[in-house]
Amino acid sequence: MKLEIGNFNVKDVVFGNKTSFKDGILTINKDEAIRFIKKDEHITAVDLEIAKPGDNTKIVPIKEAAEPRIRPDGRSTFPGVTGEVEMAGSGRVHALKGCSVLGVGMHYGSFGDGLVDMSKEGAKYTLFSELINICIVADTDEEEERFEQQKRNTAIRIATHKFAEYLGNTVKEMEPEEIETYELAPIVKRKEDLNKLPSVVLVMQPQSQMEIMGYNARVYGWDMNKYIPTFMHPNEILDGSNISGSFMPSSSKWSTYDLQNFPTIRELYKEHGKSINFLGVIMSNLNVSLEQKKRSSIFVAQMAKSLGADGAIVTEEGYGNPDADYILCLRALEDVGVKTVGISNEATGRDGASQPLVSLDEKADALVSTGNVSQLIELPPADKVIGDLKALSRDGLSGGWSYDENLGPSVREDGSVIMENNAMFCGDRIAGWSIKTMKEF
Repeated sequence: MKLEIGNFNVKDVVFGNKTSFKDGILTINKDEAIRFIKKDEHITAVDLEIAKPGDNTKIVPIKEAAEPRIRPDGRSTFPGVTGEVEMAGSGRVHALKGCSVLGVGMHYGSFGDGLVDMSKEGAKYTLFSELINICIVADTDEEEERFEQQKRNTAIRIATHKFAEYLGNTVKEMEPEEIETYELAPIVKRKEDLNKLPSVVLVMQPQSQMEIMGYNARVYGWDMNKYIPTFMHPNEILDGSNISGSFMPSSSKWSTYDLQNFPTIRELYKEHGKSINFLGVIMSNLNVSLEQKKRSSIFVAQMAKSLGADGAIVTEEGYGNPDADYILCLRALEDVGVKTVGISNEATGRDGASQPLVSLDEKADALVSTGNVSQLIELPPADKVIGDLKALSRDGLSGGWSYDENLGPSVREDGSVIMENNAMFCGDRIAGWSIKTMKEF
């Protein structure tokens, strides 16, 4: 399969008379865009805001992010979500780089929502402070979940995907500034010199623990709670086959933007033919019961062994209960002779002294940490808030609180914030973006 991603570098985003892209400037007709978003009858109120790197702006509660893209051949950008189910991973897709569409709650937040600070201290914690963010700030008629801590946020999340495709239309007929090409030969038909290199597979564990449908990550529109580990071509993931779910503390998430640009996949491609033979992706899941967890680890290990993998990278979306799936998978791979490295964040408590993962095993001896979800972060007041800052302390966002006997409220009267890293939107960059380093004391 051969995938071409045609890139258009966005230097600025502005509101104007016509939605278009020219000379690096993405212009959006705000009224027309809002009418497009409100075609979904579940969106009851919506506004559009633009946040740029360096702005003294906080954005919260953020529910989803996607990169604006379009397929020149007319196929949907997110098959099974914004259009018909069709195979992703081949052909041409056009991408607006340097910007994202963020789905933001106008009033109500939930457990899995997060915050982005576009400047100062907070900017270093999340990739999205480096992007120009086009924010859909919306309210919905999803009354049954309005005051629930866990929300599907379906209307806002799907609006994010549809609007990303809407903006992608601005470059549908244009010639890209650069083209990235991703191609792998069939595994059994690779050249001898490639087969002599160590063979590596990437194992991905998206969030799929909610047994009630609608909260989990999706693959080709299919809820991944009803899924078993499957071999996928890495191009499929880069090309919109998977979208993010709503369930998981925010710093531990893979947004859809992360999946579209998954840096661990990109790094494996860079090394393919040089230091490794990149076999592809085993798309696994995260489960509820121990039996389900063991079953998935067996599937993963068998596939990796049958594919001829010498090594594997395993990365999980989340922490806590998912750690059991993560460690079982690492052990199962090691048991069949596949040398394995894990990538995850950890939950070592505010003092950094707690056990980092819920489950551990002596065979999980090569682990990469992307940060501590419980790390306390203090942020100064912002000149502007997009969304509702009070949601951080009011609505059960993981990492925020209404009152703590030692720390007081998460959102202070002057607009400054104290929170756990848990609430930083995709803050631990588990997809592979992380710039954090380890220090020994």
